[in-house]
Amino acid sequence: MKIARLLALAAIGSFVGGAIPASAINIGDGGVALHGSVQADILFPEEDEAINTGTYSHKQLFNTYADLNLISRYVDAGVRAEFMKWPLPGYENDFAGWGIPHIYAKGRFKGFELTAGDFYEQFGSGFILRTYEERALGIDNSIRGGRLKVTAIPGVRLTVLGGLQRRYWDWHKKSQVYGADAEISLEQLFSGLSKRNITWTFGASYVLKHEDKTDVGIEGTDYILNLPENVNAFDLRSQFQKQNVTLMGEFAWKGQDPSFDNKYTYGKGTAVMLSASYSRSGLSALVQAKRSENMAFRSQRDMSGTSAFLNNMPAFAYLHTYALPALYPYATQAAPGEWAFQGSFSYTFKRRTALGGRYGTKLKINASYIRALDHKDPKELIPGTIAGTDGSKTSFFGMGKRYYHDFNIQIEKKWSRSVNQTFMYMNQYYDKTAIEGHGGQIKANIFVVDTKWKIDDRFTLRNELQYLQTRQDDKDWAYGLVELSIAPYLMVTASDMWNFGSTHTHYYNFGVAGNYRSNRLQLSYGRTRAGFNCSGGVCRWVPATRGFQIAYAYTF
Repeated sequence: MKIARLLALAAIGSFVGGAIPASAINIGDGGVALHGSVQADILFPEEDEAINTGTYSHKQLFNTYADLNLISRYVDAGVRAEFMKWPLPGYENDFAGWGIPHIYAKGRFKGFELTAGDFYEQFGSGFILRTYEERALGIDNSIRGGRLKVTAIPGVRLTVLGGLQRRYWDWHKKSQVYGADAEISLEQLFSGLSKRNITWTFGASYVLKHEDKTDVGIEGTDYILNLPENVNAFDLRSQFQKQNVTLMGEFAWKGQDPSFDNKYTYGKGTAVMLSASYSRSGLSALVQAKRSENMAFRSQRDMSGTSAFLNNMPAFAYLHTYALPALYPYATQAAPGEWAFQGSFSYTFKRRTALGGRYGTKLKINASYIRALDHKDPKELIPGTIAGTDGSKTSFFGMGKRYYHDFNIQIEKKWSRSVNQTFMYMNQYYDKTAIEGHGGQIKANIFVVDTKWKIDDRFTLRNELQYLQTRQDDKDWAYGLVELSIAPYLMVTASDMWNFGSTHTHYYNFGVAGNYRSNRLQLSYGRTRAGFNCSGGVCRWVPATRGFQIAYAYTF
């Protein structure tokens, strides 16, 4: 009865954005703990013709979540309630709804772990399987079914799973997902490796997608495609580490998988990635290369949107946190494929040297370079479409047009005990037509100065000044931010992103955020520019908005 009451309290709290009383979670001792959270993001939208917000059918839009997890030595259980009947702008129509989409029970005993219900899983880098939750992007592609993990053999980890994939408020009952993964840590099996400070792992994964036959016709003809019911995918990987050096390689292969993404062609998919890194005190370096082709992998072939994918192809583009460098974020081109290269270098000049100064200086250099494959369109079997063919032909090392590049250099300098600054210059190329379908090619130079002044133990003042110069798209932008932190509870911010090159529009924002114990409340008012919100190469279009926002989170 007590657990049922807690679930009810959490669900109610999620709908109204309130906290669960502390007394409600005191369930006593005995090796059992209850953890959870409540999150509510609410927007009171206002129409604004200057930024083309459009009209709204509801006066309040909100996304709310409540999680409860019961943890014990041998058994875990959890449930999540969600209420998004009128969700925040930018989510797909199917995102709207409410209910309890996530519930699970997990048992552990002597190296065996069995999960029944909803769960997330990733094999390797996610080339053939990655299910996860990313609320900012509206992604929750969990699997509902069963999973067994085995770690009873030292140095060996095994995973077997099967079930249905979630897409918003539906589970693909006409398609099932099955998978197996094995990983071996050689240093645990051979003592000679561990004595030489070597860790070396090998992994292999397999995923089977079974989808009931459906008729997919070619528009304007009487032809019906013969679609495979089963799609197989394999992944092999290895990682070697000795002291400061790490080497990693991974290869994935996917069988014939005609789908919405590849225009219903029958070519196979491949991905290969190589990575090398070195690190020691004050120095780190990383180089990576990836080639992928036809690796969009969905549990249902005719679905679109960000939540329908079984896998995830990581982006080889630096994830920027500053506003203007993130104005043109790169989204991985999984279906046609890409060649992607990334490198980073970091070095700290020691204190009391010519370049280090009194407090030291840190230098960071990052570069990303991404190009299309050299696609050669196949001969059409049916005039006007490539459906039914093996798809475009490519050579392994051949490259097509440039999608994106980003070169940026950052210098972090501490001038005194209370003042430090970060300077950044970035050169960016963004093929908006290839990535978004319109807009041409954008070449930009971006400058950032971030200053932090610790006034005393309680007050810290931070200021950002940013400038983006380009002759394309909306041309030049400027951005300014002032942030006052009052430890340990309060932070006040004011910012403005101004397009002075074309539209002369201001995107202002004012906010205050507070923390108290396990509660966090943020209030803000202002405008949001239309654009893409991205994470890990996956992007969601966010329309322009203006209004008052409330973000509340409570954890226990």
